[in-house]
Amino acid sequence: MVESDYRLAEAKAMQIEQVVNLLGIQGLARAGHELVGPCPSCGGRDRFGVNLRKGVFLCRRCDAKGGNIDLVMLTMGMEFKAALEWLVGPSQELSAEERRKREKRAEQNRLVNEARAARERQDAIRMAREIWADGKPAEGTAVREYLSRRGIAQDLLPVMPKCIRFAPALPFTVKSEKGWKVIHTGPAMLAAVQGPDGMLSAVHRTWIDLDRPNGKAVVTDPATGEVQPSKKVIGSKKGGAIRLSGNAHQAEVMVMGEGIETTLSAMVSGVDAGAMFWAGVDLGNMAGRRRTRGEGVKFAGLPDLEDDEAFLPPACVTRLVYVMDGDSEPRLTRAKLLAGLRRAMLKRPGLKGQIASAPQGLDLNDVLMGKAHG
Repeated sequence: MVESDYRLAEAKAMQIEQVVNLLGIQGLARAGHELVGPCPSCGGRDRFGVNLRKGVFLCRRCDAKGGNIDLVMLTMGMEFKAALEWLVGPSQELSAEERRKREKRAEQNRLVNEARAARERQDAIRMAREIWADGKPAEGTAVREYLSRRGIAQDLLPVMPKCIRFAPALPFTVKSEKGWKVIHTGPAMLAAVQGPDGMLSAVHRTWIDLDRPNGKAVVTDPATGEVQPSKKVIGSKKGGAIRLSGNAHQAEVMVMGEGIETTLSAMVSGVDAGAMFWAGVDLGNMAGRRRTRGEGVKFAGLPDLEDDEAFLPPACVTRLVYVMDGDSEPRLTRAKLLAGLRRAMLKRPGLKGQIASAPQGLDLNDVLMGKAHG
């Protein structure tokens, strides 16, 4: 197999949703620009996602990821050569003219796919900004009570972060065969995700139900009976963060947890009081792409430095602390956080990175709630 094989361009130019359909992968549900469901390799319920906009997939459990050919290898259990042949057919002896035609067609498909992805990204950002603009100040609303239920009482957080707002009646939508449908409408906490330029690029939404002990709504799709995640992001989160506190041009220390509650728990604990506390939205955003191929590489925490959209702290930061939840798979979680820290240290010479781990089986918010409830 040589890099000049014309079939590589053809395979990469295919829409990944088409590849999913060709493979007959079952159980995937559309969630925004993603298909989410059980991994065709390791199973599960919702650990596997296919990003239709970017043409890539990722399993959060077995860490399988990649593009079209990788998806065939994973699902069919094939080596690269067999997977390529399964996807686009056997190699043929082509004339120079026919090769140019195929390469041109593949490039045109790639450009069409990229243009569509760019339009969808801008549409998602526009929708996120509209949701944020319609939000109301969070103080004195269900958001305050929700955070109190999570151990973040008003005496610990006397001033609500500006990046948090309240939506009194926010629709919860899921994709159906006829388009998007609303399956729930209720109060929600909104959190602004700001890109490196400070502009709002996404909104994190947490639906609230104060009749439940933890304050989180349970949303069920009536058509399928599936319980949906109570937290969703709309927009473009890559490289962004929820800036809960701190000056992005002055603070030298940044503490970052994956979620809002985890990061707020660190903030109100009084540790590193002069630090910035930003939530990374999710582990993938904090880590960026990693190098995973090769013996012993999967858990080595090596960043893929070609990922130029991964999160990086502001230039003023000299120490970056990632909070590691103790309720997720430890080896893989640590490898991802290490990759994110190492990328940041390579991109920001002089930066020091550190992982602060919660106790096994708990996240930092669990620890705070334990203290708060005695």
